[in-house]
Amino acid sequence: MTSLARWCLRRRFAVIVLWLVALAGTAAAAMLSGPAYSNDYAVPGTEAARASALLAEGFPGQGGDDTIVWHTGHGTVRAAAVEQRMTEVLHEVAALPGVEAVSGPYGGPDAAARISRDGHTAYASLTFANAEAPGKELVRKVVGTARAAADDNVQVALGGSGIAGAETGGGHLSEIIGIAVAAVVLFLVFGSLTASLLPIATALVGVGTASMGTQLLGHVMNVADFAPMLGTLIGLGVGIDYALFIVTRHRKGLRAGLPVAVAAERAVATTGRAVVFAGGTVCVALLGMLILRLSFLNGVALAASLTVVLTVAASVTLLPALLGVIGDRALSRRERRRLAAEGPRPEASTGFAARWAAFVERHPRLLGTVAAAVMLVLALPTFSLHLGTSDQGTNPASSTTRQAYDLLGRGFGPGVNGPLTLVAGLDGAADRLAFTELPETLRHTEGVAAVSPAEVNASGDTGVISVVPTTSPQSRATSDLVDRLRGTVLPKATAGSGVGVHVGGMTASYDDFAGIILGKLPLFVGTVVGLGCVLLLLAFRSIGIPLKAAVMNVAAVASSFGVVVAIFQWGWGSEFLGLGGAGPIEPFLPVVMVSVLFGLSMDYQVFLVSRMYEEWLATRDNCRAVRVGLAETSRVINSAAVIMISVFLAFVLSGDRVIAMFGIGLAAAVALDAFVLRTLLVPALMHMLGGANWWLPAWLDRRLPRISIEPPEPVEPRPAGPLQPVPLPVQRLSPLEEPAAAV
Repeated sequence: MTSLARWCLRRRFAVIVLWLVALAGTAAAAMLSGPAYSNDYAVPGTEAARASALLAEGFPGQGGDDTIVWHTGHGTVRAAAVEQRMTEVLHEVAALPGVEAVSGPYGGPDAAARISRDGHTAYASLTFANAEAPGKELVRKVVGTARAAADDNVQVALGGSGIAGAETGGGHLSEIIGIAVAAVVLFLVFGSLTASLLPIATALVGVGTASMGTQLLGHVMNVADFAPMLGTLIGLGVGIDYALFIVTRHRKGLRAGLPVAVAAERAVATTGRAVVFAGGTVCVALLGMLILRLSFLNGVALAASLTVVLTVAASVTLLPALLGVIGDRALSRRERRRLAAEGPRPEASTGFAARWAAFVERHPRLLGTVAAAVMLVLALPTFSLHLGTSDQGTNPASSTTRQAYDLLGRGFGPGVNGPLTLVAGLDGAADRLAFTELPETLRHTEGVAAVSPAEVNASGDTGVISVVPTTSPQSRATSDLVDRLRGTVLPKATAGSGVGVHVGGMTASYDDFAGIILGKLPLFVGTVVGLGCVLLLLAFRSIGIPLKAAVMNVAAVASSFGVVVAIFQWGWGSEFLGLGGAGPIEPFLPVVMVSVLFGLSMDYQVFLVSRMYEEWLATRDNCRAVRVGLAETSRVINSAAVIMISVFLAFVLSGDRVIAMFGIGLAAAVALDAFVLRTLLVPALMHMLGGANWWLPAWLDRRLPRISIEPPEPVEPRPAGPLQPVPLPVQRLSPLEEPAAAV
């Protein structure tokens, strides 16, 4: 790392240019190729996937869910003026390039079914030529053309997955706000405008390059459309924090009287190695999603890992180059004047951090109990966790998709927004007869509002039936209906006929995806937590430290999920925050959050315990080790946490419900991890356990390899005075950062 830092410092302008060229090159390539994201939840082998495959083969082009909905306040949709206006608009929409078909309620065999019983609401089915990705420009033209028919009496709205793809949130407002808040915090920490801009500039270059790379990645594999935003969220948080740690160490070297080049080299050689280790840990945790073998998550894992890799690379290459450019302006003017007038001064841990560390030492049981109680209370909502994908009923009330959803729900019942599709392969007349008799049985099934007649394709080998539940697609009752149809109703109705009926549709697909996730979640969590324990065991040569870290990680995840459930599933404040109504939690959220939180928790655990470990090795006094470690690291951990929380919370303004879930969940987890676990519960437990914290069986100690994440920092010898002996260089046995001079 020292050689890398020295090379970057000597060729600092070349390094800066190379990074800017990489950013510009990937941006140009991404703009030329365009986006190619896909939100395909289908898991091969599930029943919903088989139903979808049969439907696509037997009924090509069927299955789109986009609709144009209109509602009259006075009179009915059958009024001559309304019918004439809407018929003309539907013809205009159908004539747009990229629109394959529009089926309205004013003609055709099933036209009457598209008008509500009270006559005030009607809808038309809209089919795009490219149903999976119709394109935002086309969708905006369709929406503009259709909504032009609205007046004081007629309300027009459009819904469906294709329409939803063109609804944008706050653009880049969330990133701008997050960066602005981070800049303010950094300025308060450093007192230097120049130094506070370095972490932001480094993170922006790394994240920007990764974001463009993610867009290119979508052309070679399945990448979800929220992956770039998620990568930006993670990259800005960890990128600014990693640069913060390196700049903090660099400033410490400058205050100690080191030349700029030497201070930067040592910062990268010491803290830079810890940053590489921390970033590698986050990447390993994210790539752990690959063991789930779900194509939908593979792209997310690789995109997020790419972002972390590039932010780490920028921190250890671009950042030292920038440090070399700004010189001693990394210090504030006051610090530079003091250094020039008084020379280097030893730094001592004083102030609130030292008083808090002493307070925790005096009251470990009381404070530990309070911290545990807080974590437990916040984790309680997690027990009611309902995994599923929110439908458009949870979109903001101002969105056209939410308005269309509400109009359809009021006019036709909530189940019309997500009908179930029953598909069967038919072999002969007997199978077709048995299948056509199914609707009569289904009409008398609990939870079924309406059933379409059985439809058989021209070749007679595939049949389809549409079932409208009495409840909305995201309701637990609809999921229960899917289970009931699969488990009892359909097997009983088709017994002896040999017809295999598969239940598909929105709810069935999401339930199958959630079921796969839940089934593999124990393996995934066990792998991630186990890996963390092994790394901490090697770093701190202790049984207790890894076990406590595992418990703390689980506590942070459970408590943060409690916050997410309360806001998004229970709806506590979700409408106020502009996040729509209550709904289920995305099934992939636990996997991604566990991956990210594992890496972030490892960062804080390592920076905190490493200083304690160093003091323990020097004194063998556990109380002193915990007190000194907490006093010297809590301020930098808390500063880093405030920055990360600010960045994460800013993404609530993105307008994307999924990203808002990640933002609130990760912000809550970081806040609890930094301010409750690492600065309260962990030191309280370590005080109570005493020397047992550092116990390791002798036979295991002999067999474990010794790793050093951070090398010893050279100690500059000073001339001995009459009463001042020459200090001997001390070999630092701690593997990690000593961030005492963060603020």
